[in-house]
Amino acid sequence: MNKIYIFGHRKPDTDSVTSAISLSYLKNKLGYKTEPRILGDINLETKFVLDYFKVPSPKYLNDVKLQIRDIKYHKNYFIKASSSVKEAYDFMMEHGITGVPLVDENGKFITLVTIKNITNDLIDGNFNFLKTSYDNILKTLDGKEIVRVDEEINGNILIAAYDTETFLNTVTLCSNDILIAGGRVEILKKAILSKVKLIINVGGRYIPDELIKLAYENKVNIILSPYDTFRTSRLIGISNYIYYILSNGRICTFNELDYYDDFIKASNKLKHNNYPIVNKKNICKGLLRVTEVTDIERKKVILVDHNESDQSVEGLEEAEIIEVIDHHKIGNISTNKPINFRNMKVGSTNTIIYQQYKETKTPIPKEIAGIMLSGILSDTLALTSPSKTSLDEEAVSELSKIALVNPEEYAIEMFKAGTSLSGRSKEEVINTDIKLYPINNGKIAVSQVFTLDYEKILKEKETYQQIIEKMKENMDYQMVVLVVTDILKNGSYLFYTENEKDILENAFHIENLKQGYYLDGLVSRKKQIIPCIMEEMK
Repeated sequence: MNKIYIFGHRKPDTDSVTSAISLSYLKNKLGYKTEPRILGDINLETKFVLDYFKVPSPKYLNDVKLQIRDIKYHKNYFIKASSSVKEAYDFMMEHGITGVPLVDENGKFITLVTIKNITNDLIDGNFNFLKTSYDNILKTLDGKEIVRVDEEINGNILIAAYDTETFLNTVTLCSNDILIAGGRVEILKKAILSKVKLIINVGGRYIPDELIKLAYENKVNIILSPYDTFRTSRLIGISNYIYYILSNGRICTFNELDYYDDFIKASNKLKHNNYPIVNKKNICKGLLRVTEVTDIERKKVILVDHNESDQSVEGLEEAEIIEVIDHHKIGNISTNKPINFRNMKVGSTNTIIYQQYKETKTPIPKEIAGIMLSGILSDTLALTSPSKTSLDEEAVSELSKIALVNPEEYAIEMFKAGTSLSGRSKEEVINTDIKLYPINNGKIAVSQVFTLDYEKILKEKETYQQIIEKMKENMDYQMVVLVVTDILKNGSYLFYTENEKDILENAFHIENLKQGYYLDGLVSRKKQIIPCIMEEMK
C-alpha cells in the first residue's frame, strides 16, 4: 500500500497541524499507511501544543508533483560494463528494449549502450582486436576451459588459415596474439612456445596432454570452441567488453526525484527514447523509455482544514486526492472520481475527526486527545467564537478528560504562548495566518493575528498599514485586511488598505472608519469577516 500524505493549508495553524496528526493516527489504526505533513513553519502556539503533549512536529512537504519515481519505469534494467557485447544484445532482446545503461561494479552509472551502437560496431568496428574477459569468451563461444592463466584477455586476433608448413615458416607470433586454430599440433606448439595470449581451438578438437602441460608452463590460455573456424571468428568479436565499443558521447540521465513535467520537456527536445535513471549518488536505478510512460502512480493525499487549491500544496493537481475533511466553505478543488468529502458546520476540523474516532470506536491516546483539544480551543477561541457548536463543546469536554487538563486554564496558557510578538518582525506577524479568497476575478488577503499584546501593534499601526499597502501593490491583491483579535476582550481591531475603506464601512456598518478600529464580538474570520466583505464586494 502506497503512503498517503495528510496535511492542512499552507499557513499552518494549530487546528490544521493537529488535525493532520490526529487523522493520520486514526487512519493508521484502521489499516492505512499515512503520514502527517506540514506545508510551512508552525507558529508559536502550535509549537507550545506539540511540546506540551510531547508530540513530534510533522515533516515539511514541499510539493506533491509527479516525479520520475512515481512512474513505473524499468527498474533494475542495467548491465555491468564488464559484460560482453553479446550479453548486452541478449539483454535488450529478452526485455524488448533498444538501449540499456552500463554500470560499474558498485552500480554507478557509466553510459548507455543501444542496438545502434552494437550495429555500428559490427559494421565499422575493429575486427582484429579483442579486449574482454576469459569468461566472456567462454560464454560467447559456449566454450570449454582448457587452460586459464589470465582473467582478462587483450590482443590481436589471428586465424591459422595457412597450411601447416607455410604458417610455421611465415607467421610470426607474439605475446599479445589471440590465435584461432584448428587442432594442428605443430601450429599449437609454435603458438604455445611463442607465448601467445590465448589459443582458441575450434571444432571441439582434442588437445594432447603434453601441449596442455606446455601451455601452463608458458602461461598460455586455451579455450575449446565447439564451432568451426568461420563461426568462431564471427562470434569472437561480440565477446568484447561492451564499454570498449562505445564512444564517449554525453548521455542524458534523470534523477528519480526529478519532476515528470521537466522530464517530458527535456525528452521532447532531445528526441531520444531511452533515459537512464539514477539517484543522487549516481547509482543507476533503471531505464525510462518515453514510449512506455503509461503507468503513473500519483501521490495520494488527504486534505484537512482546507479545500481551496490556493491554500494547498504545490502540485496538488498532479496528485490523487482521496479524502477531504474541512469546516470551511466549499472551495474550488475538484477530482476526477468520487472521494470521501466531509464538511461540517463546526468550529474546528478536529471536532469532525473526533466524531470519526467515535464512529469507528477507536480509542484516543492522551497525547492525541491533547492536541485535538488544542485545535478546537484554538479555532473557537476557547469556545467563545460564534463558530463554536454543541459538537465542539462535547468534544472539548470529552477530550479534556482524556488529556487530563482543565480546558479553561490550558487555553490561557496556550494563547499566551502563541500570541507573543517578541522576536517577530511585522511581516512575520502579518503572514503568520493569512488567507486568500477569490472575488471578482481577483483575490483579497485577510490576515488574522491573535494576541494579548494589542498595545504593541497599536503603537506601530502606521508601519503595519504601510506594509499591507505594499503587499496589495506587489501581489496585485484587490484588498488586504489585517484583523488583530484580542482573545480576552473577545473582539478585533481592523487595519486595511485605504482605498477599500468604504467597502469595510459598508460591510460592517461603520461610520468614519479609522485604522485600528475596534469591533466588539468580531472574532471569526470564517463566519463574521469574510462573508461580510464578500457580500459587499459582490
